[in-house]
Amino acid sequence: MTTCYFETLAAFAVSCLLSAMIIPKISLIAFRRRLFDPLDDRKLHTTHIPRLGGIAFFPCIIMPISLVIACHNLCTDSNLLSWEQSTCLLTLFSCLFMLYLMGMRDDLIGMRYRAKFIIQTLCGLLLVASGFCFDNLYGLFGIYELPYYVGIPFTVFIIVYIMNAINLIDGIDGLASGLSMIAFFAFGCMFVCLHWWLYAFISFAALGALIPFFYYNMFGQTRRGRKVFMGDTGSLTIGLLLAVMAIHLSMSDPVKEELFPGAIVTAFSFLLVPMLDVVRVVLHRLRNHQPPFLPDKNHIHHKFIALGMSQHQALCFILSIAWLFIIANTLLASYLSVTVLFLLDVAVWTAMHFYITAKITKEHQKD
Repeated sequence: MTTCYFETLAAFAVSCLLSAMIIPKISLIAFRRRLFDPLDDRKLHTTHIPRLGGIAFFPCIIMPISLVIACHNLCTDSNLLSWEQSTCLLTLFSCLFMLYLMGMRDDLIGMRYRAKFIIQTLCGLLLVASGFCFDNLYGLFGIYELPYYVGIPFTVFIIVYIMNAINLIDGIDGLASGLSMIAFFAFGCMFVCLHWWLYAFISFAALGALIPFFYYNMFGQTRRGRKVFMGDTGSLTIGLLLAVMAIHLSMSDPVKEELFPGAIVTAFSFLLVPMLDVVRVVLHRLRNHQPPFLPDKNHIHHKFIALGMSQHQALCFILSIAWLFIIANTLLASYLSVTVLFLLDVAVWTAMHFYITAKITKEHQKD
């Protein structure tokens, strides 16, 4: 048991070190080759910045996990993973590699959304085939066990949904990486409590890879070739891992249900901000007869900036909201049904946006 705690820490430390070494090199090469994120009216940055930082995530996550598992199996009498877990892990790595190649192509030369959607759906189907699948909603809207013909498409939908939610929330410095770091830390802590070590390794390795990126994304200086965005390569990698963590935590398990009642709402509370934001934005676009995936300035960070906040102030405010949702859901899960808790989350989010919109309208009327 003590060995597994040390291995979790080792996965985090090695991932963080690799990321800190690789990301500055990627940034320098991108600046020299002028591989920049295109500027347009929708984007908040006004200088040329590369969007290839996410290239570091895939190797910086899988290498520490592979090393930790190999060292454990070589140095102890027992194998860390069962056959089923090994199958799930290899499938996950294969899906990450597909998204890695797709993301690099999109960041470098562009890619049609339909092609990206097909590859994302294929990844979802492969993960379902390996064992990641919703089998229970724990009474959400009165639904408990799910038949396979409902669980399979629902799981694929959630995987694609979360990947795109992380991609779309990536609008200001540090936002996608900050929200993801919070989620991976929360997932990692829960997996450690449950002694689900493989998923603890993945969560903390991903957290380690994100920390150096967050620093260079937030505080890197363009004149020194140190500022970088994660791009689609990074957001898709992180989005898939977050989806897998949330789904696995939501799957039926007697020990988990005793330790963490209402786990399905608790798990997705870690991702509540990006998931609810993308729903609101898509509904807003459909209501205005616009394509649902057309980029605009209607995300939550755009609204806070419209209130007069700086990017850093908006970031701190949104990350604080994410923490509040996580803490509130974790504490209330033992006292409220999952349906009431879910509806309460949606009501609070909706009320907050009505308040912000009213305040923005009032400020514009003054001007």
